[in-house]
Amino acid sequence: MHKAGFVNIVGKPNAGKSTLLNQLMGEKLAIVTQKAQTTRHRIFGIYNEPDLQIVFSDTPGVLDPKYQLQEKMMDFVKDSLQDADVFLFIVDVTDKEIPSEFLTEKLNKIPVPVLILVNKIDKSNQEELEKAMLFWHQQIPKAEILPISALEGFNTDAILPKLKSLLPENPPYYDKDQYTDKPERFFVNETIREKILLNYEKEIPYSVEVVTELFKEKESIIFIDSIIYVERESQKGIIIGHKGEAIKRVGTQAREDLEKFFAKKIHLNLFVKVKKDWRKNERDLKNFGYR
Repeated sequence: MHKAGFVNIVGKPNAGKSTLLNQLMGEKLAIVTQKAQTTRHRIFGIYNEPDLQIVFSDTPGVLDPKYQLQEKMMDFVKDSLQDADVFLFIVDVTDKEIPSEFLTEKLNKIPVPVLILVNKIDKSNQEELEKAMLFWHQQIPKAEILPISALEGFNTDAILPKLKSLLPENPPYYDKDQYTDKPERFFVNETIREKILLNYEKEIPYSVEVVTELFKEKESIIFIDSIIYVERESQKGIIIGHKGEAIKRVGTQAREDLEKFFAKKIHLNLFVKVKKDWRKNERDLKNFGYR
């Protein structure tokens, strides 16, 4: 008997969705930073056992869109609410803000199992945790609730057996040796963007998109040329930094991560170009993969 299905991870920005995906996959597929809106795309992580295939879907955090890029990001979330066999709704135990009505309403109506993961319990105490679990039970009564720490790996080993019990009998949807739906260039782009999120402040990281124009793999080395697009000329100067020091730092950090990811030596060239107001331009967004 083989089980297979789609398990969609949803929640607010910074709840820990990407950290959880990486923890469950045992592999860094999604970039992770402390900044909100780190995840922009929908990423599939394909977990395989001999009699099981779980297609995890990591989505951008649910937010109220302020410009077209964010609207496109929310389209990925809406898509994910259509096609799941099980939902993992991840919530931050330390988050005191009112939850997204859009999400709680949807999850209450959806006719598939919902597992609420109360995350970051390593930053909480027993009283706060009990209060959060009672609150979420009232919000989505049908859901099962599990306290976890995705970062510390606490209780995350209980998730896979639980999902296995909930998923339907199906043949695998993907080849058993495939672990994601994204091409190599996507992970290059995301790795560079993660380093930009970590190294720059304020609006700069949110004004950046990365496109890899060359990915040439040889036996022991991969040659990569990637373009960092910004919205304004002044941002280009900030990305490059004094005597090119800032972009050199980004390049070094990205190269180190990519060498681990691909298990090969990496030769990485970074270029910076201006694409004015791309976050508000329908055609640019489409070209960057935001349908």
